[in-house]
Amino acid sequence: MAERRVIGWAARDTTGILSSYSFSLRKTGPEDVVLKVLYCGIDHTDLHQMRNEIHSTNYPLVPGHEVVGEVEELGSEVRKFKVGDKVGVGCVIGSCGDCSSCKSNKDNYCTKQIFTVGGTYPDGAPTHGGFSSTMVVHQAFVARIPDKLALEQTAPLLCAGVTAYSPLKQLIKGSSNEVLRVGILGLGGVGHLGVIIAKAMGHHVTVISSSGKKKEEAFEHLGADSYLVSSDLAEMEAAAASLDYILDTIPAFHNIQAYLSLLKIEGRLVIVGASPQPLQFIASDLILGKKTIGGSFIGSMEETEELLEFWAEKGLKTMIEVVKMDYVNKAFERMERNDVRYRFVLDVAGSNLH
Repeated sequence: MAERRVIGWAARDTTGILSSYSFSLRKTGPEDVVLKVLYCGIDHTDLHQMRNEIHSTNYPLVPGHEVVGEVEELGSEVRKFKVGDKVGVGCVIGSCGDCSSCKSNKDNYCTKQIFTVGGTYPDGAPTHGGFSSTMVVHQAFVARIPDKLALEQTAPLLCAGVTAYSPLKQLIKGSSNEVLRVGILGLGGVGHLGVIIAKAMGHHVTVISSSGKKKEEAFEHLGADSYLVSSDLAEMEAAAASLDYILDTIPAFHNIQAYLSLLKIEGRLVIVGASPQPLQFIASDLILGKKTIGGSFIGSMEETEELLEFWAEKGLKTMIEVVKMDYVNKAFERMERNDVRYRFVLDVAGSNLH
C-alpha cells in the first residue's frame, strides 16, 4: 500500500503556536478504521500538551482528541462499521486488551494505553490527533454516533462530555439518595456539560464559580438549580455542608481547600481538570468530615457509547462555537481567557489546511 500523506496543524515548540504540517499516516491494519475528520473539539489539555506543560511533548505535535469523522476505508477484519458511517474518537486509541482494566470495561485506565495525541505506537511512531484531514484508528476505539446527533454538537462529548459523565454515573449509582446535591466547580467546556448531564440524571445542581458573571447563563441556558460565588465568603458560609459531591473541572491551579467545607459528611470532591501545578488541602478537613478527594480520567469506550445514546435519548445540546482551522490560534487565546461559551469546535473538513 502506498504511503498516505495527510495535512494537519501542529505545534513545533513550547510557544504552542499551530501551523500547517504534512505527515504520513501509519499503515492500515486488518482491524483499523480510516476516517475523514469532519469536526474536532478544542480542549484545554491540547493547550497544556502544545506548551509541554504536562507529560513530555515530542514535537511536532498535532492536537485534537474530540474527533468526529466519516468512515472512508475499513481493514479486512472490521465488521462493526461500514464506509460512510459517522463515528467518534476520543482521548485514547489503544490499550493492551488483556489486563484487568481492559477486561472490566475500564480501558481508559490501562497502563499500556495509547493516547490519541502525544502517544506512541508499539513501533515507536508518534500518534497524531484530529487537527488533521484523516486518521487511522483501531476499531475498538471508534464509537458509532447516533443518527439523531448533530455532528458538530457531538465533538465535545468525546472528551469533555464523558469526563463529566463517568464520575457522575459512578457516584450516583453508588448512592442510596433519591436526589443528590451536586456541585459543578468551574463552568467551562467540561463544567457546562457536567451541569447538563447531572440535571438530565435528575439531580439538584449548584454551579460554583469565582464570580457572578455566568449566573444568568447557568440558570437560563443550562438549567442549574443554584449558583454559588466562591469569592463571596458569606455565600460560602451559608452553603457549608450542603453538597453530596463536587465535580472539580478547573484545568488550572486553584485552592481546593476552600471547597471542602461545602461537602456534607462523607462528601466527595472528584477532580477531572488537569492542573499542571500541585493542588493542596489540609488533612484535618478531610478527616473530621470523613470526606474524600479523588480523581477520574475521561471514560471507557463503553461509557462513551452510553453517553452518546444518553445524549440522543434526552435530546440534549452542547453550547459551542464552530470555527475554521485558520482561526485556531486565536481560539486557544480566547479559551485561555474563558472567552467562549462553552466549547470551540473546529470545522476541519470545511477548512483549508494548507
